[in-house]
Amino acid sequence: MNSRSILYIGSNTGTSRHRALALHRLGHDVFIVDPFAFLSGSPFALGWAWKTGALFLEDFIRRRALASIPDIRFDLVFVDSGDLVGPSLVQELKRRFGTVVNYNVDDPYGPRDGRRWRLYRRSVRFYDLVVVVRDCNVPEAFHRGARNVLRVHRSADEVSHAPRQVSEKERRRWASDVVFVGTWMPERGPFMARLIELGVPLSIWGNRWQKAGEWPALRSCWRGAALEGEQDYAMAIQYAKVSLGLLSKGNRDLTTQRSFEIPLLGGVLCAERTSEHWNLYREDEEAVFWSSPGECAEKCMRLVNDEERRNRIAVNGRRRCLQNGTTNEKVMAQIVREAVRPGQTVWSDVTTVKEALGSAEHKRRRGFGLLHG
Repeated sequence: MNSRSILYIGSNTGTSRHRALALHRLGHDVFIVDPFAFLSGSPFALGWAWKTGALFLEDFIRRRALASIPDIRFDLVFVDSGDLVGPSLVQELKRRFGTVVNYNVDDPYGPRDGRRWRLYRRSVRFYDLVVVVRDCNVPEAFHRGARNVLRVHRSADEVSHAPRQVSEKERRRWASDVVFVGTWMPERGPFMARLIELGVPLSIWGNRWQKAGEWPALRSCWRGAALEGEQDYAMAIQYAKVSLGLLSKGNRDLTTQRSFEIPLLGGVLCAERTSEHWNLYREDEEAVFWSSPGECAEKCMRLVNDEERRNRIAVNGRRRCLQNGTTNEKVMAQIVREAVRPGQTVWSDVTTVKEALGSAEHKRRRGFGLLHG
């Protein structure tokens, strides 16, 4: 792939930064403008932007973003997420640089996040390529006026989610039988409480679990708040015997980031049985699936007590993840290739709008600057 100069507009933290770094590793010159940094001094502003879709903030963010762009001729603009990017900014970026792409790992057409995606939805028709991670989002993007839509899978990062070599002391600190790393959501409390009732030796890392009605039952399993550091997150997954992958029902998920990060880290993925999980991994050979708390508990207990089987699934799962190409460098390379081929409708896994509709369930860290190393 030819090296390109890419203006990356997105958070300079988390998986967004992982994607920017993957573009850099592919040989591109990447300059990040983080629109969240314009609001980072005010928790109220960040909360307001989330709840209202940046109501009354569009022009402020546009002016700040344009003022942050250096005097460089960029070949491509890559907007990650886009919840703070309005139509006027997208149009100005197109005027200056030509091709503007949006990649969104969330479900911006679904109901869960209220008005958060107000600006994104208004901007969809101005992007040259809209990239989504759900079949159902394909026709929804076209309905909003998208010109070209690319459907990809989420992806884990080759560097951030590579297995670690650690000391025995660190291994003991992070060791667990069955772990879930993630935020509380209403449907997750009853599920976890039922696993505990069934005798699953559970460990939970994540925020907001105290809000669960089942908190008295969950308290003893909660090991701490969200693991913000990449090393801590990797350790919690890598040194658990089994790692749960729970879907976000409000986000219409059939996979999550954990569906890819857990296998790439060398963990054993134990996730809800869905059509997408089935297509990605061979059940009980490369990952373990379940359809009820009882089945999940039974499979977890078998794995906890069978080291040889765990090791086999972990090795096979990591190999399959790499074969599937669900890693950042592979997915980012695909997006860049499609972005520089304007004038066609682009599909991955889905071939028609009708098919997409029918397969839905099958049915602040601050950040601006050129990336270096």
